[in-house]
Amino acid sequence: MVSRFDDMYDNSSEIREYNAGISRKAMFALICVVLSVMALGLEICLGKADIGFIESYTIIWDHITGNIPSDPIGIQKDEIVWDLRIPRALGAFMIGAVLAVCGAAMQSIMRNPLADPYTTGISSGAGFGAILAISLGFCLIPGLTGYNAIVVNAFVFSLIPTFAIILISKIKRASSTMMILAGLGVMYTFSAMTSLMMLVADPQDHKTAYVWNIGTVGAITWDNLIFMVVAAVVAVAFMQIMAKNINILAMNDANAAALGVDANGTRIWILLVTALTVALAVSFTGSIGFVGLLAPHIVRLFVGSDNRYLIPASAAFGGMLLLYSDCIAKSVGVTGVPVGVITAAVGGPLFLYILFRQRSKIWS
Repeated sequence: MVSRFDDMYDNSSEIREYNAGISRKAMFALICVVLSVMALGLEICLGKADIGFIESYTIIWDHITGNIPSDPIGIQKDEIVWDLRIPRALGAFMIGAVLAVCGAAMQSIMRNPLADPYTTGISSGAGFGAILAISLGFCLIPGLTGYNAIVVNAFVFSLIPTFAIILISKIKRASSTMMILAGLGVMYTFSAMTSLMMLVADPQDHKTAYVWNIGTVGAITWDNLIFMVVAAVVAVAFMQIMAKNINILAMNDANAAALGVDANGTRIWILLVTALTVALAVSFTGSIGFVGLLAPHIVRLFVGSDNRYLIPASAAFGGMLLLYSDCIAKSVGVTGVPVGVITAAVGGPLFLYILFRQRSKIWS
């Protein structure tokens, strides 16, 4: 009887702990939603045009309900909010979601906390391809121009670091640190070539290429927002479907094989989807670093490492993080700075902190 009572007590404790974990995850998701809505209003009210925080929500509601003011000032504010600031805010959220989700998945399948689209060179590869189209007008598919050329180049060149990681993963005894170092090598190679192209670029294209290389969400419009929405939906949906397999890969390849999961095949598909969605996203914003590194680490503190919860939570937090980063970027100086400056300023120290914590594994 005592043993049965102890078992019942242990089970009830586990149930309470499980319910507490679910409540904590739900609360975290709710906080992300509330803060994202607040960030939307803050993003809209920041700028040269004087629009108040509460007024921004009023303008949104009036536009949705068709009650657009007929006076010139009201019409102008409506156009500023709907044609300029809302696409920028929604685009920033989508880009942040893509980078965070891909970062969370890469950290799990590579079993390395330093992995994300930026540190593995995927973003730099996409950036190099885009700069080729911007500075030299070159596209790997003849006849394509404008954003179509940028997207094609970005995707193809993002595959180079992707396949480099895949090839290294097939090497016997290849460690996750080796994969990261290979990605960093590819990243710096692309960065050097990008800098060289910017030196020989036409002066008119140089500023565009420079700002794009740092990362900015200022050029997002309703016309290209659809591509970011597609990238976010594909990234979140695919990674969520693969969450169970990602959890298995996070252990080791031997356990994955024992459980019937093709480790190399799953890893290849995840990296290919990462390359596609990141390339599609950054084709319009440039290389925005460290969001994919920072967001998953913060989210794990609240929801744990189970990718079934980590992936959607990372999407929400990553979008919110880039939104607030852009709010800060718009507030710096008279004209603001590219958002990539803010994410790098925050992500750089975090990268060093993670590197310091992992020093025993890296140098051993």
